[in-house]
Amino acid sequence: MRPTTCAQWLSAAALSICILPAAYAQQHHYLLNGLDEKVSFDDSGKPVFTEPGHDLVSVMEIGTDPAHPRIVANLPLTNSIFGPPVNLQVTPDESLALVANSMQWVEDGGKWKPGPDNKLYVIDLRADPPALRETIEIGRQPSGLAINHAGDLALVANRADKSLSVLAIADGNVRLVDTVPVDDEVAAVAITADGKRALGVKNTVGKVAVLDISGHKVTYDKSRDMPVGQFPYNIDITPDGRTALVAHTGNGGRPDGNADPLAVIDLTREPPRVVDYISAGDAPEAFAISPSGKIAGAVLLGGVIFPKDHWAYKRNGSLVVLKIDGTKLTKIKEIEVGALPEGIAFSADGSYMYVSSFFDRDVRVFRVNGTEVTDTGIKVALPGRPGSMRARAR
Repeated sequence: MRPTTCAQWLSAAALSICILPAAYAQQHHYLLNGLDEKVSFDDSGKPVFTEPGHDLVSVMEIGTDPAHPRIVANLPLTNSIFGPPVNLQVTPDESLALVANSMQWVEDGGKWKPGPDNKLYVIDLRADPPALRETIEIGRQPSGLAINHAGDLALVANRADKSLSVLAIADGNVRLVDTVPVDDEVAAVAITADGKRALGVKNTVGKVAVLDISGHKVTYDKSRDMPVGQFPYNIDITPDGRTALVAHTGNGGRPDGNADPLAVIDLTREPPRVVDYISAGDAPEAFAISPSGKIAGAVLLGGVIFPKDHWAYKRNGSLVVLKIDGTKLTKIKEIEVGALPEGIAFSADGSYMYVSSFFDRDVRVFRVNGTEVTDTGIKVALPGRPGSMRARAR
């Protein structure tokens, strides 16, 4: 859940990372959870800010037994629930993870409140256990990020700077090579499988930016912006690169009891264009497409942040499963999950889906068989409240 009224941030730098051997990468797959212990909610749904210093980034191993994720490291790294839950990702070779932190905590009159941050953490997944390798500075309020299929480029959406940071990954090194202005606040970004195009979600103006990629050169033409729905907040692209799906929360990052859409973008057209919408439910913030491209999962926040006597109060959220057939989406199932679900991810082969719950402090495991999704009943406890979750880039 992500309010957008707080200030936001980031500036520039570089980093170095070693590459994981191919044999090791084939054996290990990772799932990341960003745990925010600075934010809770009172009975009226108002956020309560407490002292910093207790956040974690939890690293799970899901390759050995994907039905039973196993925590292999809990790193004391500040991260924030304020922003789309796609502010972290694992490289395709699973040698490292990038985690953006949009907010830092500042003290004001003896109380704590959110303030701008500009940190990007680099986690070495080769280490045993995984460990922080370096912290770099990029743009202000880094939020959603994406790593391309080749593993040599990452883009980070900087909400306060209204820009995208371009990071080059080569020969074991990662460095900031450019910052691309996009004129409006941008919350999330996705890269097509061929690496030639990116889509940036402009949450406050209800548009999606189209960017061209050539090597590490990223260019933006505002005239190609596509209007979508109210407060788009997340995006993913099918593995074949033909269709993009944009999830909307509709109420500034908060549920309100009213249904919100997914926009369908046809990337085979030139220029790309919105060709359809489908209702997902109230505030589908966490969103992901399976590695097969056959289904997508949209996670509805639910109404736990409302007072219990409010008409929209509902403790638990929902997982909505959608079948994908080209640009046609069909809602095929809705499964109740935990309170304030914030993250969704798939195992490397797509046979399992994971959904995290902020209030319940856990990750739930679902079995995927084609387009059929079933709850395994497995819940993995987390040592904090998960505000974001993601696995490796496709």
